Amino acid sequence: PTPRALPMAREPMLLLAVTDFVANSAAFTYFKAGVLRRNISSDMLPRKFPLQLRTKNMGVFSHQLQEQYQDQPMELHLWARQQPLISCHSDALHGTLFSSAEAFVVLPNTTRVPVFLLNIDANVTGKPTITRNRLGGTVRLTGLSVTQVASNVGPVQVKPLETLLKFGLWLFGVPKANSECCP
Repeated sequence: PTPRALPMAREPMLLLAVTDFVANSAAFTYFKAGVLRRNISSDMLPRKFPLQLRTKNMGVFSHQLQEQYQDQPMELHLWARQQPLISCHSDALHGTLFSSAEAFVVLPNTTRVPVFLLNIDANVTGKPTITRNRLGGTVRLTGLSVTQVASNVGPVQVKPLETLLKFGLWLFGVPKANSECCP
């Protein structure tokens, strides 16, 4: 990349310059440290989230799931399967997240039975903002892709699941991320 000259300031100001190298080094560090992981249970989702983690709801995407496990709670274990890639532009940061999600049925004795594994990749854009002398930002989901990797309950209909996830993230996930970036 071509080096950029930073502007000269004639008055007090904060100048923040972030390069692809710095952003990707941070992403690499978080990835290698193993902190890009999250387990999600049904009680962690908003009640109005369009996809509740129960076999009766997820059975829409895998009919054998509902047949094998009648109305049982589920958990999702999410993790980054490779380092996120970040590119810096003058107006925004663009990122690609490569994740996997394994779904488990939680049996009455609390045993977790793996039912399917999906890859979920997302493209996001983050724009920095300054509001009332506070540095923050806004995040926008620009793409999402879901693919089935493995299943113990037959095929998973990923296209309708992908559509519902996009809607849920648009309705709940992105606004929550933005409220945490700029309270």
